Amino acid sequence: MPAAVESVFDMAFWFCDRALNDNEYLQPGKLQSLLYLSQAYYATAYNGKKLVPAIFVADETGPLEPSVYRAWTEGRPSFEGANQVSEEASSFGDSIWRRFGHHSAEYLTKICMKSPPYLSAIKRGRRGEIYIEDMVEAFTRASNSPALDQVVRPKVMRSHKGRAVEVKAWAPKVVKVPE
Repeated sequence: MPAAVESVFDMAFWFCDRALNDNEYLQPGKLQSLLYLSQAYYATAYNGKKLVPAIFVADETGPLEPSVYRAWTEGRPSFEGANQVSEEASSFGDSIWRRFGHHSAEYLTKICMKSPPYLSAIKRGRRGEIYIEDMVEAFTRASNSPALDQVVRPKVMRSHKGRAVEVKAWAPKVVKVPE
């Protein structure tokens, strides 16, 4: 399944720009936490589909995406080209930002480090891969994190009669074919 965004950098720049719009400096640790939570909640909401084509690993400092970690070591990098984030991904990122953006980097790191996917990956060793399937399973149960409906708000539009109605993209259930 292709990811919703072409590059993890597109979403990272989107979060940095969103923070600047709120007159906030986005620390690299907070960026990592927001990317991790975005990936986990997106995969949970869309039956395992990735938001960004990235692999998250467990580090002593929390979950991180190695490419973004390396690129942001000296501050925000400069890349050529326009940031291309779809309306769907932007709306989803906005939901994540509204729910988690006001928290400190330390608080978000604690939430991420308590998540079962991170804990199982760190048991496998430093820089152990955090599997997307583990994210979906853990964030569906929402044992150590807010439930999906507390994070992703439904899109509200007007019906033909002017009433406010919730809308979402149709997502058929995944049917497993018996072998």
